[in-house]
Amino acid sequence: MRKGILFIISGPAGSGKGTVVKELISAHSEIALSVSATTRNPRPGEENGVHYYFISKDEFEKRIERGEILEYTTYCENYYGTPLKEVKKALDSGKDIILEIEVDGAMQVKKKVRGSIAIMLTPPDAETLERRLRGRGTETEDVIKWRLERAKEEIKLLPKYDYSVVNEDGKSNECAELIYDIIKAEHQNTKNTKKEIIKKFI
Repeated sequence: MRKGILFIISGPAGSGKGTVVKELISAHSEIALSVSATTRNPRPGEENGVHYYFISKDEFEKRIERGEILEYTTYCENYYGTPLKEVKKALDSGKDIILEIEVDGAMQVKKKVRGSIAIMLTPPDAETLERRLRGRGTETEDVIKWRLERAKEEIKLLPKYDYSVVNEDGKSNECAELIYDIIKAEHQNTKNTKKEIIKKFI
């Protein structure tokens, strides 16, 4: 049985990664989506184990100490991170798994998981990014400015990624299919197939 590949999808706020990942998983059920853990309280309609694993701050910190969290970050005094057990289970079963995480988390995973593939999702340009952030209508001017500055720093890390994908307005479906093409191509990459193929002939 082939081993699954870990794909990281990240990008600045406003890149549309949540929408694109939802399209990808909806169209290709053979791909698993990692469920993150968080210490924040559930919002209306959120289910434990579906949207997030909701755990206490004390429990989260214990899992970090035990090496059970693959990557994590803090935001608004809450932890957000990826449980290692679920990722390992999917990969060992031969299933590809998607991590939709922030850029700093992506860099953590790239260092820890050999063979992981990082894809940065970006808007077409800075003007589109700002328009999307302002179009949400849910954040203050200070937060918007902070996100725009943070986006500049995150996009500077693009050379550390394996692929970049531009998410054009109104084309999230096409963007998701392009990522799926990357996933299929990685399974034909000789770094993932050489041992299996050579074994058949030698």
